[in-house]
Amino acid sequence: MGIKGLTKLLADNAPKSMKEQKFESYFGRKIAVDASMSIYQFLIVVGRSGAEMLTNEAGEVTSHLQGMFARTIRLLEAGIKPVYVFDGKPPEMKKQELAKRYSKRADATEDLAAAMESGNKEDIEKFSKRTVKVTKQHNDDCKRLLKLMGVPVIEVYGVASEDMDSLTFGAPRFLRHLMDPSSRKIPVMEFEVAKILEELNLTMDQFIDLCILSGCDYCENIRGIGGLTALKLIRQHGSIENILENLNKERYQIPDNWPYQEARQLFKEPNVYSNEEEPEIKWTAPDEEGLIAFLVNENGFNSDRVTKAIEKIKVAKNKSSQGRLESFFKPVANSAVPIKRKGSKCVLRPPKPALKHKVFSLKASNSFGTKIIGGLSLPILDLGFRHSIPLSKGETPVNTAAKAGSNKKAKAGEHRAQLYCNQEDYILKQLMRSMHALDFVELMIEVD
Repeated sequence: MGIKGLTKLLADNAPKSMKEQKFESYFGRKIAVDASMSIYQFLIVVGRSGAEMLTNEAGEVTSHLQGMFARTIRLLEAGIKPVYVFDGKPPEMKKQELAKRYSKRADATEDLAAAMESGNKEDIEKFSKRTVKVTKQHNDDCKRLLKLMGVPVIEVYGVASEDMDSLTFGAPRFLRHLMDPSSRKIPVMEFEVAKILEELNLTMDQFIDLCILSGCDYCENIRGIGGLTALKLIRQHGSIENILENLNKERYQIPDNWPYQEARQLFKEPNVYSNEEEPEIKWTAPDEEGLIAFLVNENGFNSDRVTKAIEKIKVAKNKSSQGRLESFFKPVANSAVPIKRKGSKCVLRPPKPALKHKVFSLKASNSFGTKIIGGLSLPILDLGFRHSIPLSKGETPVNTAAKAGSNKKAKAGEHRAQLYCNQEDYILKQLMRSMHALDFVELMIEVD
């Protein structure tokens, strides 16, 4: 479930903490994916017809394998490096929530039986989805599949899930809809914890208290207090303890033995790997024979489709190994200007005196000569030579041969800019925005 109403609360009160991103914009990123949530979605959607699901000859469900295989290939083809995180043992505090879910599934099972007896197709579809549960076998099947595909676990850029409590646990970046099928054409929604805290003007501890008050998986919320009221109370009183001291007890009934402190502690100090326990896993080539044996021989997948999919995986892994564009650039600090240690955007702005950021130099040239168009320095790692990239007005880098016949004069003009950047931004994309005065140039990036 996550945190009740948190998405709407952030959309209304911290809109800058949310941004729509294209699926392809995560090329080269390592993304942690909530495996259990993904498996649950696959079991509900993939190959389902009423209460029927995809199965192999032995009658074992394979919807989760179909979904995991296809969706992982899509991520790899986009140059994304997925890292699937499976649920471990649930904390004691979640037992009450799990008991509620078990009860709801039991009720849905009874409703499904009644719907099947009456032949109501809509009810059969609805209640069959409510009976879905991710089992240990589903998890083990997907772990085996991912291992054969060569997908590992490592320190990551962000977390892809649908449970908003990933933010409460402190995931720096949280992505929704990354695992949605391409047919839905829904942009990825990215949340940043730092921007959430900045816009809401809260500390991380206060944000955790806000989420507990809004409603989480680990304790009941106070009836009548939703997200907006919780935000007002946290801003006014600063903590749950202070809120309880000043709360109108006649209007709001506090649950008996309310374990908000235990929930807070769980969000702040969840059970995680220590440095000694953390597994060292690398991205590897797919095990072709193993995949065919597991998917085709054991689970009845189409042999030709699996063979073609394996080729896609191999091509995709070569693509993702190239890295992101900015990984080829190594910013060098100007000794006259202090380094800006904290920055989250990569933007071009007019020069300002004594700014604390990294300064770069930029030079553009064509057949008519060379002109300095900015104060930007972009050294390239370990090359030792000049790298030429042909550019046209309003375009991204293009093939040199395609522009070889162009006789247009390049009106370079003076253009100065300074670039604040970190390793998370598209450097050349931002440079193109600064070069509006150029018709056709070759951008010469020199190693210092």
